[in-house]
Amino acid sequence: MKIAMANDHAGTQLKREIKAYLEREGHEVQDFGTYDEESCDLPDFVYPAALAVAKGECDRGIFVDGVGYGSAMIANKINGIYAVVCQDPFCAQLAREHNDSNVLCLGGKIIGGAIALETVKKWMHTEPLTAEKYRRRVEKVKEINNRHCVEVK
Repeated sequence: MKIAMANDHAGTQLKREIKAYLEREGHEVQDFGTYDEESCDLPDFVYPAALAVAKGECDRGIFVDGVGYGSAMIANKINGIYAVVCQDPFCAQLAREHNDSNVLCLGGKIIGGAIALETVKKWMHTEPLTAEKYRRRVEKVKEINNRHCVEVK
């Protein structure tokens, strides 16, 4: 699977750990930066990474900032992106099972490497539930997305 990764200065170290894990698992990672801990603007990195997921150039995205919410707010402005903030593996499991999320946002100031890696592992290895009620709910969210978001070109 090809994974888009992006971060700001607060997420650099955690992104490195997650990237190494993903590559060990055999995933291809497209790293949109940043690559150091110099103060920077999160949209400069998350926006192009989210576009890559929306356009199908990457299968999923994992974005890391201080808390995770900034990345999710930016990513969710893009048509076809369903970004979630997860602080633990249980939330990651539900975000995939119930919502078929395609972008995971993590807070480098909130959770440490061990919990973050378990969260990523659970999110990467969980498939959406196929029961009618879950498919129906996901489709309703996609309908809202399609009604209000401009198609990415």
